[in-house]
Amino acid sequence: MLETLRHIVQEVNAARGLNEALQITVRRVREAMNTQVCSVYMRDLAGGRYVFQATQGLNQELVGMASLAEGEGLIGLVAERGEPVNLEEAENHPNFQFLPGIGEEHFHAFLGVPIIHQRRLLGVLVVQQAERRRFDESEEAFLVTLSAQLAGVIAHAQATGVVESQALDGAAPAKIVGVPGAAGIAIGTAVVVSPGADLYAVPARQAKNRRAEVRAFREALQSVQEDIQRVADNLGSELSPEDHALFDVYLSILDDSTIGAEVVGLIKAGQWAQGALSQVMIEHIRHFERMEHSYLKERAVDVKDLGTRVLAYLQAASHEVKTYPSQTILVGEELTATSLGEIPREKLVGLISVRGSGNSHVAILARAMGVPTVMGAIDLPYARLQDRELIIDGYNGTVHINPLPEIKQRFQQIVDEDSALSRDLESLRDEPCVTLDGHRMPLWVNTGLMADVTRSLEQGAEGVGLYRTEVPFLLRDRFPTEEEQRQIYRQQLEAFAPKPVTMRTLDIGGDKALSYFPIEEDNPFLGWRGIRVTLDHPEIFLAQVRAMLKANEGLGNLRIMLPMVCNIPELDEALDLIKRCHRELSRGGLAGKLPPIGVMVEVPSAVYQARAMAKRVDFLSVGSNDLTQYLLAVDRNNARVARLYQSLHPAVLMALQEVAVAGVAENVPVGICGELAGYPGAAVLLLAMGYDVLSMNATSLPKVKNALRHIRGSEARELLEEVMAMDYADEISRRLERFLAEHGMEKFIHSPVE
Repeated sequence: MLETLRHIVQEVNAARGLNEALQITVRRVREAMNTQVCSVYMRDLAGGRYVFQATQGLNQELVGMASLAEGEGLIGLVAERGEPVNLEEAENHPNFQFLPGIGEEHFHAFLGVPIIHQRRLLGVLVVQQAERRRFDESEEAFLVTLSAQLAGVIAHAQATGVVESQALDGAAPAKIVGVPGAAGIAIGTAVVVSPGADLYAVPARQAKNRRAEVRAFREALQSVQEDIQRVADNLGSELSPEDHALFDVYLSILDDSTIGAEVVGLIKAGQWAQGALSQVMIEHIRHFERMEHSYLKERAVDVKDLGTRVLAYLQAASHEVKTYPSQTILVGEELTATSLGEIPREKLVGLISVRGSGNSHVAILARAMGVPTVMGAIDLPYARLQDRELIIDGYNGTVHINPLPEIKQRFQQIVDEDSALSRDLESLRDEPCVTLDGHRMPLWVNTGLMADVTRSLEQGAEGVGLYRTEVPFLLRDRFPTEEEQRQIYRQQLEAFAPKPVTMRTLDIGGDKALSYFPIEEDNPFLGWRGIRVTLDHPEIFLAQVRAMLKANEGLGNLRIMLPMVCNIPELDEALDLIKRCHRELSRGGLAGKLPPIGVMVEVPSAVYQARAMAKRVDFLSVGSNDLTQYLLAVDRNNARVARLYQSLHPAVLMALQEVAVAGVAENVPVGICGELAGYPGAAVLLLAMGYDVLSMNATSLPKVKNALRHIRGSEARELLEEVMAMDYADEISRRLERFLAEHGMEKFIHSPVE
C-alpha cells in the first residue's frame, strides 16, 4: 500500500490543475481499493455547498452540477465531524440524502473521509460499493492517509487554478493570502526574478524576436551537446561500451528531432526560448517520474540535468539589461538580500516572496527599507505575473492581481492616508519620546544598509540598537577584508556620531546563508549559527572585532553585541577574544577604552541565565524575533506554521518581563532590538516592563514615539497587569488595539480591504 500511496501522490503532484488532480485521485483510488465508485465533493465557500466535483463510477454528466448544502447528507456529516464515516448500508443512516441522477442508488457500502488542509476543510473523498459490507480498518486507514497527503496538493491546485484561469487568462481580479512581511500598501507592476538555471522558476514571457530566440536555443543546445561529447571522449578509455552508450542516450534526448523540436515549436508559437525550454523539459520530467519501471523513472534526473544545462547557456547568452518600471513590485519564489540590492531603490515599491514568513531575514530588511512586503504567498503562480498590475497589502498579507477600479481606489486612499500620517509625524522628529507623566524612553533604530542611515536620522533616531554586520557579507561573493570592514563600520559610526551604534558580530546561519560559505543542515535554526560559527572560526571573529575597534578610533560611540549566546562559556570565550584584540591594538598605539559589550537574549537558556550574563557585560538586548521562534518552536520561515508565530504570546511576554527584572537586579540596562519594539501597542507594554531602550526599523520609529507621547506610565503599567493575566495571544492583541483606539490612535490599526 505504501508504494501505491507514493505513486498516487506523485501523479497528483504532477497534475496541471485542480480538475486533473481530482480526476487522477478518483481513478487511482478506485483501482487501488478495488471499489466500484470513488468520488470527490469539493466545498464551495461562496455558495456554502459541497459540489460533486469528480467521480469514477457515477454519472459524469452531473459533475460540477449536483451539490449538497452544508450539514446535508452523509457528505455533510463527514464534513461536520471532521473524521471518517464508514457504513455497511448507507441508505439506512438518518443523515442519508439521495442525490437524484448521479446513480448512487445501486451502491450500499459507504466510506467518506474529510480532506483537510491546515485546519480548513476542502472537501470529502468517498468510496462506495454495491456489496453490503463495512470497509475494513486497513482500507479506512489507507483512505485517511491518502486524503491527508493529498490535501496540500489539492489546496495548492485549487488556489493556483482559480488565479491562473481567472486572473491570468481572463484578466479577472484575484486575491492571494500570504503573511504580512512589512507594513504598507504598494500599487505597481510585477517584475519576476528567478534563480539561475532553475527550470521551475522561469517566468512566462512572449518572444520579442522569434528567430533570435530559436537561434539562441539552438546555439545553447549545440553547446551542451559539445560538452557531453567532450566528456564522453575524455572518459572513452575508462568506461565499458555499455556505460559509454549512456552518453549517446543523452545526446539523443537533446536531438533536434525530439525535445529540441518541441521547444522550437513553442518558440515559433510565441514563447521566449527559456520559457519554452522550461515547459517542455518539465513535461518530460513528469512523464518519466510517473513511470513504474525504476530504471526509466530515474531518467527524470537526467532530463532535468540536461534541461538545466541548456537553460544555463541560454541565460548566459541573453545578457539582457533589466529594466524596471517606476513602480516595481519584485516577485520571486524566495527573495534574498542580493535581489533587493539589484534594483534601484527609487523604483522599488513592494516585495512578494512565495517562501518565507514575516520574520525571515528578507522581511526584516524590507521593514528597515520601508518597503511593503508579503511573504509566504505559497499559492501565487509567480512565474506568470510578469508585467501584471498588483496591489500589496503589507498590513494584512494579501496580494491583489488585476484589482477592480473600486478596490484600487480604496487602496490608493490608504496610501494617501499613510502619506499624510507620515507628514504629520515628521513634526515629531526633533521631539523627545516622553510620556505624559514625564518618563523618557530612548528610541533607537536597526540598520544594515547605508541607505538606512539617512532614513534613520530623518526619523529622529537617537542611536543604533542593532547594526547587522552580516549584510555587507551577504552582498559579496567573498569574505570582506579587515580593511573593507573597517571602512564600512567607520561610515556607520561617523554617520551617527556621537550617538551610540551597537554592532552585532557576524550572525550567519539559519536563514542567512553566505553563497561562498555554505552551511548545509537539516535544521539550520538549531544548528551552526551566530556566535557558534565565529567562535569555531576565531580568525573571522578577531578580524571583525579589530575592524570595529579601529573604526571606533577618535569617535568612541561603538557598542559590541554578541548574538545567539546560549551559555556562559560561550560568553566568557567571546569576551576574552574581544579583550585580547583590544590589548593588541592598544600596544600598537590605538587610543581609546574598551567599548561597552552586550549580549543578545534570543534563546530560552539566555532568558534563564540573564542575571549571570548581566554580571559579565555592560548591557542586555532582547532579540524578540528569534526568542519568539525558540520559545514557541516555530520556524519563522515556514509559511505553514506562520499563524503560530505570535510575538504577543503570553509566554513571550513572560520571558521579556523576566529579562527586564534581571537587568534591574544587576543594574544593567536592558533594551530590545526585535521587531516587536516597532509595534506601538507592544512598545507600551515594554515601557511598563521597564525596558531602557527600544530599537526598531526607521519607519516604525515615528509611530512608536507618537504612541508613547499619548500615554502615561501609570496607564501602561495597568495595561501590562491586565494583559499578563490573559491566556491567548489574540486576546492580548485585541486589547492592545482597543487601548490604542481609546487613546486616539486608530490610525495605527489596519483592517483588511474586501
